[in-house]
Amino acid sequence: MTEHVVVVGAGYAGAGTVQSFEDEIEEGEAELTWISEHDYHLILHETHRVIRDPQVESKVTIPVDEIKSPETNFIRDRVTSVDTDERTIELRDGESVDYDYLLVGVGSSTAFFGIDGLEEHSHTLKSLDDARGIHEAIRSAGEEATQSEPAQVIVGGAGLSGIQVAGEIAEYRDLHRAPLDIKLVEGLDEIFPGNDPEIQGALKKRLLDRDVEILTGDFISEVDEETISLGEESELDYDVLVWTGGITGREEIAETDLDKDERSNRVFAESDFQTSDERVFAIGDAALIDQGNDDVAPPTAQAAWMAAEVAGENLARAVRGAPLKSWKHTDKGTVISVGEEAVAHDVKGIPVNTFGGPAAKALKKGIACRWISDITSLKRAAKAWSDM
Repeated sequence: MTEHVVVVGAGYAGAGTVQSFEDEIEEGEAELTWISEHDYHLILHETHRVIRDPQVESKVTIPVDEIKSPETNFIRDRVTSVDTDERTIELRDGESVDYDYLLVGVGSSTAFFGIDGLEEHSHTLKSLDDARGIHEAIRSAGEEATQSEPAQVIVGGAGLSGIQVAGEIAEYRDLHRAPLDIKLVEGLDEIFPGNDPEIQGALKKRLLDRDVEILTGDFISEVDEETISLGEESELDYDVLVWTGGITGREEIAETDLDKDERSNRVFAESDFQTSDERVFAIGDAALIDQGNDDVAPPTAQAAWMAAEVAGENLARAVRGAPLKSWKHTDKGTVISVGEEAVAHDVKGIPVNTFGGPAAKALKKGIACRWISDITSLKRAAKAWSDM
Protein backbone atom coordinates (compact mmCIF):
# COMPACT_ATOMS: atom_id res chain seq x y z
CA MET A 1 0.00 0.00 0.00
CA THR A 2 1.26 3.48 -0.89
CA GLU A 3 2.31 5.49 2.15
CA HIS A 4 0.68 8.85 2.77
CA VAL A 5 3.02 11.68 3.79
CA VAL A 6 1.62 14.95 5.13
CA VAL A 7 3.54 18.23 5.50
CA VAL A 8 1.92 20.96 7.59
CA GLY A 9 3.00 24.58 7.15
CA ALA A 10 4.04 26.73 4.17
CA GLY A 11 6.98 28.59 5.68
CA TYR A 12 10.64 27.91 4.92
CA ALA A 13 10.40 24.55 6.70
CA GLY A 14 7.24 23.35 4.98
CA ALA A 15 7.87 24.71 1.48
CA GLY A 16 11.47 23.52 1.46
CA THR A 17 10.54 20.05 2.71
CA VAL A 18 7.83 19.65 0.08
CA GLN A 19 10.27 20.38 -2.72
CA SER A 20 12.99 18.20 -1.24
CA PHE A 21 10.61 15.27 -0.78
CA GLU A 22 9.29 15.63 -4.32
CA ASP A 23 12.84 15.58 -5.65
CA GLU A 24 13.75 12.50 -3.62
CA ILE A 25 10.70 10.24 -3.89
CA GLU A 26 10.13 7.93 -6.83
CA GLU A 27 6.81 7.71 -8.64
CA GLY A 28 4.40 5.40 -6.83
CA GLU A 29 6.39 5.27 -3.58
CA ALA A 30 4.20 7.72 -1.66
CA GLU A 31 1.43 10.27 -1.86
CA LEU A 32 2.12 13.76 -0.54
CA THR A 33 -0.41 16.15 0.97
CA TRP A 34 0.58 19.69 1.91
CA ILE A 35 -1.62 21.60 4.38
CA SER A 36 -1.48 25.31 5.16
CA GLU A 37 -3.99 27.99 6.11
CA HIS A 38 -2.57 30.18 3.33
CA ASP A 39 -2.23 29.28 -0.34
CA TYR A 40 1.11 31.04 -0.57
CA HIS A 41 4.57 30.87 0.93
CA LEU A 42 5.52 34.02 2.83
CA ILE A 43 9.15 35.14 2.73
CA LEU A 44 8.96 36.06 6.39
CA HIS A 45 12.42 37.56 6.78
CA GLU A 46 11.50 40.19 4.18
CA THR A 47 7.89 40.80 5.29
CA HIS A 48 8.93 43.96 7.13
CA ARG A 49 9.26 45.57 3.67
CA VAL A 50 5.44 45.64 3.50
CA ILE A 51 5.38 48.05 6.47
CA ARG A 52 6.88 50.72 4.25
CA ASP A 53 5.12 49.78 1.01
CA PRO A 54 2.18 47.33 0.81
CA GLN A 55 2.81 46.91 -2.92
CA VAL A 56 5.78 44.74 -2.00
CA GLU A 57 3.27 42.01 -1.04
CA SER A 58 3.52 40.41 -4.47
CA LYS A 59 7.29 40.09 -4.06
CA VAL A 60 7.23 38.42 -0.61
CA THR A 61 4.42 35.94 -1.33
CA ILE A 62 4.75 32.97 -3.65
CA PRO A 63 1.67 30.89 -4.64
CA VAL A 64 1.97 27.26 -3.57
CA ASP A 65 1.18 26.14 -7.12
CA GLU A 66 4.51 27.67 -8.20
CA ILE A 67 6.32 25.61 -5.56
CA LYS A 68 4.76 22.15 -5.53
CA SER A 69 4.43 19.61 -8.30
CA PRO A 70 0.96 18.93 -9.79
CA GLU A 71 0.98 15.49 -8.13
CA THR A 72 1.12 16.96 -4.62
CA ASN A 73 -2.31 17.52 -3.08
CA PHE A 74 -2.68 20.91 -1.38
CA ILE A 75 -5.31 21.61 1.27
CA ARG A 76 -5.90 25.19 2.34
CA ASP A 77 -7.03 24.92 5.95
CA ARG A 78 -5.78 25.31 9.50
CA VAL A 79 -4.75 22.29 11.51
CA THR A 80 -6.48 22.31 14.90
CA SER A 81 -5.10 19.09 16.41
CA VAL A 82 -3.05 15.97 15.71
CA ASP A 83 -3.91 12.51 17.07
CA THR A 84 -0.69 10.53 17.00
CA ASP A 85 -2.40 7.32 18.15
CA GLU A 86 -4.89 7.32 15.29
CA ARG A 87 -2.49 9.15 12.93
CA THR A 88 -5.10 11.71 12.00
CA ILE A 89 -5.04 15.49 11.60
CA GLU A 90 -8.13 17.51 12.40
CA LEU A 91 -8.83 20.61 10.32
CA ARG A 92 -10.74 23.76 11.16
CA ASP A 93 -13.47 22.96 8.62
CA GLY A 94 -14.22 19.71 10.49
CA GLU A 95 -12.50 17.37 8.04
CA SER A 96 -9.73 14.99 9.07
CA VAL A 97 -6.67 13.75 7.18
CA ASP A 98 -4.98 10.41 7.83
CA TYR A 99 -1.21 10.13 7.59
CA ASP A 100 1.49 7.47 7.66
CA TYR A 101 4.25 10.04 8.16
CA LEU A 102 3.81 13.63 9.24
CA LEU A 103 6.15 16.62 9.19
CA VAL A 104 5.21 19.55 11.42
CA GLY A 105 6.55 22.85 10.09
CA VAL A 106 3.97 25.29 11.39
CA GLY A 107 6.43 27.92 12.60
CA SER A 108 5.93 29.78 15.86
CA SER A 109 3.73 32.32 17.58
CA THR A 110 4.77 35.49 19.33
CA ALA A 111 5.57 35.07 23.04
CA PHE A 112 4.18 37.72 25.40
CA PHE A 113 5.75 36.32 28.58
CA GLY A 114 2.69 37.03 30.69
CA ILE A 115 3.20 40.81 30.48
CA ASP A 116 -0.11 42.39 31.42
CA GLY A 117 -1.80 44.09 28.45
CA LEU A 118 0.96 43.40 25.94
CA GLU A 119 -0.92 40.96 23.71
CA GLU A 120 -4.09 43.06 23.72
CA HIS A 121 -2.45 46.34 22.73
CA SER A 122 0.49 45.46 20.48
CA HIS A 123 1.02 44.62 16.83
CA THR A 124 3.19 41.63 15.97
CA LEU A 125 4.94 40.57 12.76
CA LYS A 126 4.21 36.93 12.01
CA SER A 127 2.06 37.23 8.90
CA LEU A 128 1.23 39.35 5.88
CA ASP A 129 -1.84 40.67 7.70
CA ASP A 130 0.41 41.74 10.58
CA ALA A 131 2.63 43.75 8.23
CA ARG A 132 -0.43 45.37 6.64
CA GLY A 133 -1.74 46.21 10.11
CA ILE A 134 1.51 47.91 11.14
CA HIS A 135 1.56 49.91 7.90
CA GLU A 136 -1.99 51.10 8.43
CA ALA A 137 -1.33 51.94 12.09
CA ILE A 138 1.71 54.12 11.38
CA ARG A 139 0.01 55.72 8.37
CA SER A 140 -3.01 56.64 10.46
CA ALA A 141 -0.92 57.80 13.42
CA GLY A 142 1.21 59.99 11.16
CA GLU A 143 -1.85 61.60 9.55
CA GLU A 144 -3.32 62.49 12.95
CA ALA A 145 -0.04 63.89 14.34
CA THR A 146 1.87 67.12 13.67
CA GLN A 147 5.54 67.99 13.46
CA SER A 148 5.26 69.76 16.81
CA GLU A 149 3.42 66.81 18.37
CA PRO A 150 4.62 63.69 16.52
CA ALA A 151 3.06 60.28 16.97
CA GLN A 152 4.96 57.96 19.27
CA VAL A 153 5.93 54.58 17.79
CA ILE A 154 7.51 51.98 20.08
CA VAL A 155 9.09 48.75 18.88
CA GLY A 156 9.57 46.29 21.73
CA GLY A 157 12.43 43.82 21.42
CA ALA A 158 15.71 44.62 19.68
CA GLY A 159 16.49 41.28 18.12
CA LEU A 160 16.71 40.79 14.38
CA SER A 161 13.00 41.34 13.78
CA GLY A 162 12.71 44.40 16.01
CA ILE A 163 15.71 46.09 14.41
CA GLN A 164 14.37 45.50 10.90
CA VAL A 165 10.88 46.72 11.86
CA ALA A 166 12.28 49.92 13.41
CA GLY A 167 14.41 50.53 10.31
CA GLU A 168 11.47 50.05 7.98
CA ILE A 169 9.22 52.41 9.97
CA ALA A 170 12.01 55.00 9.79
CA GLU A 171 12.09 54.58 6.01
CA TYR A 172 8.33 55.10 5.86
CA ARG A 173 8.63 58.21 8.03
CA ASP A 174 11.33 59.74 5.85
CA LEU A 175 9.67 58.80 2.57
CA HIS A 176 6.35 60.38 3.56
CA ARG A 177 7.75 63.08 5.87
CA ALA A 178 5.46 61.65 8.51
CA PRO A 179 5.64 63.10 12.04
CA LEU A 180 6.73 59.94 13.85
CA ASP A 181 9.07 59.49 16.81
CA ILE A 182 10.46 55.95 16.88
CA LYS A 183 11.81 54.22 19.97
CA LEU A 184 13.38 50.74 20.06
CA VAL A 185 13.07 49.21 23.54
CA GLU A 186 15.23 46.29 24.71
CA GLY A 187 15.17 44.87 28.24
CA LEU A 188 18.75 43.67 28.11
CA ASP A 189 21.71 46.01 28.06
CA GLU A 190 22.46 45.87 24.32
CA ILE A 191 20.51 45.58 21.10
CA PHE A 192 20.80 42.28 19.20
CA PRO A 193 21.50 40.59 22.56
CA GLY A 194 24.04 37.80 22.84
CA ASN A 195 25.86 38.71 19.66
CA ASP A 196 29.31 40.10 18.86
CA PRO A 197 29.76 43.70 20.12
CA GLU A 198 31.04 44.63 16.67
CA ILE A 199 27.73 43.92 14.94
CA GLN A 200 25.81 45.38 17.87
CA GLY A 201 27.74 48.63 17.44
CA ALA A 202 27.28 48.67 13.66
CA LEU A 203 23.53 48.20 14.00
CA LYS A 204 23.26 50.79 16.76
CA LYS A 205 25.06 53.37 14.62
CA ARG A 206 22.72 52.87 11.69
CA LEU A 207 19.61 53.03 13.86
CA LEU A 208 20.76 56.25 15.48
CA ASP A 209 21.61 57.68 12.06
CA ARG A 210 17.98 57.00 11.12
CA ASP A 211 16.78 58.90 14.23
CA VAL A 212 15.61 55.77 16.01
CA GLU A 213 15.96 56.28 19.77
CA ILE A 214 17.32 53.20 21.56
CA LEU A 215 16.30 52.40 25.14
CA THR A 216 17.99 49.43 26.82
CA GLY A 217 18.24 47.95 30.29
CA ASP A 218 14.57 47.95 31.35
CA PHE A 219 11.96 45.36 30.42
CA ILE A 220 8.40 46.23 29.51
CA SER A 221 6.43 45.29 32.63
CA GLU A 222 2.88 46.41 31.77
CA VAL A 223 0.91 47.88 28.87
CA ASP A 224 -2.39 49.74 28.66
CA GLU A 225 -4.12 51.56 25.82
CA GLU A 226 -1.83 54.59 25.98
CA THR A 227 1.35 53.77 27.91
CA ILE A 228 3.94 51.11 28.49
CA SER A 229 5.67 50.67 31.83
CA LEU A 230 9.43 50.09 31.81
CA GLY A 231 10.76 48.37 34.90
CA GLU A 232 9.20 49.69 38.11
CA GLU A 233 9.33 53.45 37.59
CA SER A 234 9.35 54.64 33.96
CA GLU A 235 6.40 55.07 31.60
CA LEU A 236 6.26 55.87 27.90
CA ASP A 237 3.23 57.10 25.98
CA TYR A 238 2.64 55.48 22.61
CA ASP A 239 0.35 55.69 19.62
CA VAL A 240 1.61 52.50 17.92
CA LEU A 241 3.27 49.58 19.72
CA VAL A 242 4.94 46.72 17.84
CA TRP A 243 6.11 43.71 19.86
CA THR A 244 8.84 41.41 18.48
CA GLY A 245 10.25 40.11 21.75
CA GLY A 246 10.18 36.31 21.50
CA ILE A 247 8.64 33.11 20.10
CA THR A 248 6.59 30.24 21.42
CA GLY A 249 4.95 27.12 19.96
CA ARG A 250 1.75 27.28 17.91
CA GLU A 251 -1.52 26.35 19.59
CA GLU A 252 -2.33 23.63 17.05
CA ILE A 253 0.43 21.44 18.47
CA ALA A 254 0.09 22.44 22.12
CA GLU A 255 -2.14 19.45 22.94
CA THR A 256 -0.37 16.98 20.68
CA ASP A 257 1.00 13.91 22.42
CA LEU A 258 4.62 14.67 21.55
CA ASP A 259 7.48 15.53 23.90
CA LYS A 260 7.60 19.33 24.10
CA ASP A 261 9.30 22.06 26.05
CA GLU A 262 6.88 22.87 28.87
CA ARG A 263 7.39 26.61 28.68
CA SER A 264 7.34 27.20 24.92
CA ASN A 265 5.40 24.16 23.61
CA ARG A 266 8.01 23.72 20.90
CA VAL A 267 8.47 20.05 19.96
CA PHE A 268 11.67 18.19 20.81
CA ALA A 269 13.25 16.61 17.73
CA GLU A 270 16.40 14.59 17.19
CA SER A 271 19.05 15.66 14.69
CA ASP A 272 17.21 13.57 12.06
CA PHE A 273 14.00 15.56 12.85
CA GLN A 274 12.20 12.58 14.39
CA THR A 275 10.11 13.42 17.44
CA SER A 276 9.08 11.17 20.35
CA ASP A 277 6.72 9.54 17.81
CA GLU A 278 8.77 7.90 15.05
CA ARG A 279 6.04 8.68 12.52
CA VAL A 280 6.15 12.42 13.23
CA PHE A 281 8.97 14.77 12.20
CA ALA A 282 9.36 18.44 13.16
CA ILE A 283 11.56 21.25 11.86
CA GLY A 284 11.72 25.04 11.79
CA ASP A 285 10.53 27.30 14.60
CA ALA A 286 8.02 24.66 15.73
CA ALA A 287 10.87 22.38 16.84
CA LEU A 288 13.82 22.26 19.19
CA ILE A 289 16.23 20.24 17.04
CA ASP A 290 19.03 18.54 18.95
CA GLN A 291 22.49 19.64 17.90
CA GLY A 292 24.44 17.87 20.67
CA ASN A 293 25.94 19.23 23.89
CA ASP A 294 22.50 20.47 24.98
CA ASP A 295 22.36 22.84 21.99
CA VAL A 296 19.43 23.22 19.61
CA ALA A 297 19.26 24.70 16.14
CA PRO A 298 18.48 28.44 16.05
CA PRO A 299 14.94 29.54 15.12
CA THR A 300 16.03 31.33 11.95
CA ALA A 301 15.00 31.30 8.31
CA GLN A 302 18.53 30.22 7.43
CA ALA A 303 18.35 27.15 9.67
CA ALA A 304 14.86 26.14 8.49
CA TRP A 305 15.87 26.55 4.86
CA MET A 306 18.90 24.28 5.23
CA ALA A 307 17.14 21.74 7.44
CA ALA A 308 14.28 21.34 4.98
CA GLU A 309 16.50 19.76 2.35
CA VAL A 310 17.52 16.96 4.70
CA ALA A 311 14.03 16.65 6.19
CA GLY A 312 12.49 15.95 2.80
CA GLU A 313 15.10 13.30 2.13
CA ASN A 314 14.49 11.74 5.54
CA LEU A 315 10.76 11.51 4.92
CA ALA A 316 11.52 9.59 1.73
CA ARG A 317 13.96 7.38 3.65
CA ALA A 318 11.31 6.70 6.30
CA VAL A 319 8.85 5.62 3.61
CA ARG A 320 11.47 3.17 2.30
CA GLY A 321 12.51 1.95 5.75
CA ALA A 322 16.04 3.26 5.18
CA PRO A 323 18.32 4.80 7.84
CA LEU A 324 17.76 8.50 8.48
CA LYS A 325 20.39 11.18 8.01
CA SER A 326 21.44 13.53 10.81
CA TRP A 327 21.57 17.26 10.25
CA LYS A 328 23.94 19.76 11.82
CA HIS A 329 23.34 23.47 11.46
CA THR A 330 26.29 25.43 10.09
CA ASP A 331 25.93 29.17 10.57
CA LYS A 332 26.71 31.00 7.32
CA GLY A 333 26.62 34.43 8.92
CA THR A 334 24.14 37.18 9.69
CA VAL A 335 22.78 39.92 7.44
CA ILE A 336 20.29 42.44 8.87
CA SER A 337 18.58 45.32 7.13
CA VAL A 338 18.09 48.74 8.72
CA GLY A 339 15.76 50.33 6.20
CA GLU A 340 17.64 50.73 2.94
CA GLU A 341 20.94 49.88 4.59
CA ALA A 342 22.24 46.52 5.80
CA VAL A 343 24.90 45.10 8.08
CA ALA A 344 26.63 41.76 7.47
CA HIS A 345 28.61 39.84 10.07
CA ASP A 346 30.74 36.70 10.07
CA VAL A 347 29.65 35.73 6.57
CA LYS A 348 31.21 32.48 5.45
CA GLY A 349 33.85 33.00 2.77
CA ILE A 350 34.24 36.75 3.35
CA PRO A 351 37.38 37.80 5.27
CA VAL A 352 35.91 41.02 6.69
CA ASN A 353 34.14 40.30 9.98
CA THR A 354 31.51 43.07 9.92
CA PHE A 355 30.64 45.38 7.04
CA GLY A 356 27.85 47.54 5.65
CA GLY A 357 27.48 49.68 2.55
CA PRO A 358 26.58 48.46 -0.96
CA ALA A 359 28.20 45.05 -0.40
CA ALA A 360 26.02 44.24 2.62
CA LYS A 361 22.92 45.56 0.87
CA ALA A 362 23.60 43.44 -2.21
CA LEU A 363 24.22 40.40 -0.03
CA LYS A 364 20.87 40.89 1.75
CA LYS A 365 19.09 41.11 -1.58
CA GLY A 366 21.01 38.11 -2.89
CA ILE A 367 20.02 35.89 0.04
CA ALA A 368 16.32 36.63 -0.43
CA CYS A 369 16.46 36.24 -4.20
CA ARG A 370 18.40 33.01 -4.01
CA TRP A 371 15.64 31.49 -1.88
CA ILE A 372 12.99 32.73 -4.31
CA SER A 373 14.95 31.31 -7.23
CA ASP A 374 15.44 27.97 -5.46
CA ILE A 375 11.76 27.35 -4.85
CA THR A 376 10.28 29.05 -7.93
CA SER A 377 12.25 30.64 -10.74
CA LEU A 378 15.10 32.98 -11.54
CA LYS A 379 12.58 35.24 -13.32
CA ARG A 380 10.55 35.77 -10.13
CA ALA A 381 13.73 36.36 -8.15
CA ALA A 382 14.90 39.01 -10.62
CA LYS A 383 11.56 40.85 -10.35
CA ALA A 384 11.86 40.85 -6.54
CA TRP A 385 15.46 42.14 -6.41
CA SER A 386 14.69 45.86 -6.19
CA ASP A 387 12.34 45.45 -3.22
CA MET A 388 14.41 43.12 -1.10
